[in-house]
Amino acid sequence: MKNEQASGKLPESGIASAAGFKLSKAEFIALMAALMAINALAIDVMLPALSEIGSSLGVLTANHHQYVISIYLLGFAVSQLFYGPISDRFGRKKPLLIGIGIYVATSLACVWVPDFNSLLALRFLQGIGAASTRVMAVSIVRDRYSGRAMAEIMSLAMMVFMIVPVIAPATGQIIMLFSEWHMIFGFMAFFACVIGFWAYMRLPETLAPENRRPFTAGSIISGFGIVLGNRTAFCYTMAASFMLGSLFGFINSAQQIYVGIYDLGKGFPIAFAGVAAFMALSAFLNSRMVGRYGMRRISQTLLITFISLSFLLLLLSAMLDGPVPFPIYIVIFALIMFCFGSIGGNFNALAMEPLGQVAGTASSVLGFVQSLTGAAIGTVIGQSFDGTTVPMSLGYFSVGAIAMVFVLVAEKGKLFRAVSPSPQHMIEK
Repeated sequence: MKNEQASGKLPESGIASAAGFKLSKAEFIALMAALMAINALAIDVMLPALSEIGSSLGVLTANHHQYVISIYLLGFAVSQLFYGPISDRFGRKKPLLIGIGIYVATSLACVWVPDFNSLLALRFLQGIGAASTRVMAVSIVRDRYSGRAMAEIMSLAMMVFMIVPVIAPATGQIIMLFSEWHMIFGFMAFFACVIGFWAYMRLPETLAPENRRPFTAGSIISGFGIVLGNRTAFCYTMAASFMLGSLFGFINSAQQIYVGIYDLGKGFPIAFAGVAAFMALSAFLNSRMVGRYGMRRISQTLLITFISLSFLLLLLSAMLDGPVPFPIYIVIFALIMFCFGSIGGNFNALAMEPLGQVAGTASSVLGFVQSLTGAAIGTVIGQSFDGTTVPMSLGYFSVGAIAMVFVLVAEKGKLFRAVSPSPQHMIEK
């Protein structure tokens, strides 16, 4: 077992739980991706239905339709602060299953929602339930991996996870062809039930009893201090937060851009899926290359590329008389999101790397900061939509530049450092 731990890899036979069942490496990655996909589905499957939801519930302002996404992200962000300390005390599995239960119950309640305010309240609660999947998935991966090995596993999980944005909008569109938007929430509940049952049957408890922390105000404050007091962890968390804001900004504006500006109509899910596929490809390539080139070199190179391409799109959006021709827009934007597909996973791994001793609390604090900051930035970008691609491209360029500032602070002004993983980084906590 010591050799397995030193390698930073799962044993070939899989993870053995106290009950004796085993989880292979492939199934472990798939399950982590599926848990994260619960959250992605709650966002992306809604996109084709936003206009119909607004019309059905009497929402007159198009930009206000975005609140269905924003309020969910707010609940998702705030509740992560509580899941981490709870999981560091009681383990990962029980809080995960409770959170999924909240998500399923609120999803079903949305099927019979009477008005827009009630829908927003339930979406907030749905986000609270979904937050458990994000905190626990990252904590569980950190329980088992560290360093480049963690970045590789997170990239593979993200690759599978990003399949959801490829198929979710089309799934929502299909549901609406045969039913109405309420049934989208029924589909969410069914999907979460399947994943929750899978986790209940197959997922072992990964937090060893000797590594559990007391659930007291002092221990929680101490854990938060460890997370926020680490320069590398804090700066990469903030960099990831601003990058996430760009993604949320696009999600909020996606229907208005693809349908409102480019008049894609029912082709909207196809365009959305194409960009998501580029993100998934990026995550896969990152998982293959991160062990050779390292998280820093890859993510910092792609961040520079992200900023450059965003600036190009901003120039075209501002200078052309009319919208950027769709073929040019979609190529540039797909390349921008290709960069994003590897940046996020590497930034998260770099933030979590020094925090293995408080993985649950670290995951919750990092998730809270990233989700809340990202949701706020995404709302600002989305609400700035003015019928052109200028607000979104300006938002992308701005968040990329700010993320670079945080990276420079984290690295003390030196980019592209090749940091070899030390033995202590490769030992599982």
